Amino acid sequence: MKKPSAKIRDEIAKLQEQLKIAETREAERIGRIALKAGLGEIEIDEAEFQAAFEQLTKRFRGGQGGTTGGKRGAGDSSGATSTTAVESGPNAGRAGEA
Repeated sequence: MKKPSAKIRDEIAKLQEQLKIAETREAERIGRIALKAGLGEIEIDEAEFQAAFEQLTKRFRGGQGGTTGGKRGAGDSSGATSTTAVESGPNAGRAGEA
């Protein structure tokens, strides 16, 4: 049995609202952790901050990388890069606050 397009649109709208709520909850959690770690005071460019978080994500996923297909180079898996990501990553939480 096929669903009418209006019903499908309603379901999509409900799912989009659920997604928005889940993303807000995740952003608040990450922001709280970043602030507790003292990362809110670090000044860093937003693009550099996002790249650092992507490297951190890759590190904790065991080198699998993120699912967003963001900016990642072949050299991101080096240990030195991961250390940099941890140091610069805290500012990303600050961006989540705004």
